[in-house]
Amino acid sequence: MRKPVSDSKLKRVVALGALLLMMGFAVAGPTGLLAWSENAAALETRKAEIAKLTAQRDALRNRVVLLDPEAADPDLASELVREQLGVMREDEVVITLED
Repeated sequence: MRKPVSDSKLKRVVALGALLLMMGFAVAGPTGLLAWSENAAALETRKAEIAKLTAQRDALRNRVVLLDPEAADPDLASELVREQLGVMREDEVVITLED
């Protein structure tokens, strides 16, 4: 006949299983050692995206300053009117450049 498993031995097995599970997550989990390089690459991608968006924001901020109704830049205002409304003077010649 078999002896019943002692309570302390069962606790040790459960503790060992929990410890092994935590070690597995530390190595292969979503924030573990194996995901470290992937997270570093994602961070670099995000930094590049932030730099690009910051440059776009600064360009738009400059454009807003130039279009201030109190002191609009005449060259920019003229360019916008010509571009959006298709307005030209009679003595102007349009030269289109292909990109």
